Amino acid sequence: MTYKELLLSYLKEDLGGGDVTSEAVLDGETAVAQILCKRDCVLAGMREAEFLFDHMGLTVDAHHQDGERVVAGDVVITVRGDAASIFAAERLVLNLLMRMSGIATLTAELSNRCRAINPNVRIAATRKTTPGFRMFEKRAVMLGGGDPHRMALDDAVIIKDNHIATVGSLAEALKRAQRVSFSKKIEVEAGTLEQAEEAAHGECDIIMLDNMTPEQAERAAAAARAVDPDVTIEVSGGITPETAERYAAFADVISLGWLTHSVRSVDFSLNVA
Repeated sequence: MTYKELLLSYLKEDLGGGDVTSEAVLDGETAVAQILCKRDCVLAGMREAEFLFDHMGLTVDAHHQDGERVVAGDVVITVRGDAASIFAAERLVLNLLMRMSGIATLTAELSNRCRAINPNVRIAATRKTTPGFRMFEKRAVMLGGGDPHRMALDDAVIIKDNHIATVGSLAEALKRAQRVSFSKKIEVEAGTLEQAEEAAHGECDIIMLDNMTPEQAERAAAAARAVDPDVTIEVSGGITPETAERYAAFADVISLGWLTHSVRSVDFSLNVA
């Protein structure tokens, strides 16, 4: 589905057969409503909110833009028009703003903390996303200054432990992977220092140090770079907002499923003025 098709499918899901409450209570009234941010955050989901309100035939005034920092109490949108249409889009708009702003805010916080240690490190997402909502979660990561990582399995080659177990060895998996187009990067997941060294000898582009403690990962990164100084080192697996900084000094990329599977949403509310 396209971006717009996804948003409209979410709206259809929420509307069901129609808003029976508005049909019963309202009789063509118009309204002016404001969306209020209730926590300091990096704002995300404004583009989606504007699209949905516009689709409902409403007039939208956006007071802030995606990627901006806002504070508790800021009005981010004023919307005018048919009251029933405002209420029909309300919950979906708020859900998008809440979840996307939560992701963007956490990504920005982690990026700032880790880049204070290593200005070149990147905070990245993973594919641990909500089914059907990946496009918006990844966009929120980017709005927070992070890297989306793979959008789908066709973006890059990532050889994981199960691939290696299936074909018999890391060397064989790499040999087969190198038949893929030169335009696709090849990444290898390494769970030990020895695997990291072997991957570096295999001339891959990226080595993902998986489920290692910071101490283990630092040693494995040094061993891999001794073989290939240009290899990109990614750390992943079990990393949390509390532990991410411990990897920042030596990693090129820190990827966290936490950004999308455990983030705390930012609260927003819509109130008729």
